[in-house]
Amino acid sequence: MYRTSEQQMSIYDYLPPYHGELAEQNRWVRLAAAIDWDAFEKEYSGHFGHVGKVAVPARVAFGCLIVRAACGVSDRETVALIRESPYLQYFLGFESFTDTVPFSSRSMERFRTRIPAEKVRWAVRLLRRFENES
Repeated sequence: MYRTSEQQMSIYDYLPPYHGELAEQNRWVRLAAAIDWDAFEKEYSGHFGHVGKVAVPARVAFGCLIVRAACGVSDRETVALIRESPYLQYFLGFESFTDTVPFSSRSMERFRTRIPAEKVRWAVRLLRRFENES
């Protein structure tokens, strides 16, 4: 027998499973630890001059491309996933969860022109390995 819910659940009734802490065994947390972000930042920063608009951090740009490729989604959907997920925001180096992100889906094309696809494929392969180990 099926019983209907008495009332619509409120967002305030929901308890997140991570209780404010991210699980160390999560694939995005593990991938974040496996990537040498400092070396990538050094390499990425060499592609830009010191004139004009401040660029999005290298970790954010590279991480967005990894999320997009790993999830097989559009630029717009990538931004939406990142906006909704504390794990993805941690992976991109955000200090805390936020409903806003410092880039738009239009930024993704610029990221692709500056970051080699092979680097993204390498990171996705590593992510898949973490998935298979779970």
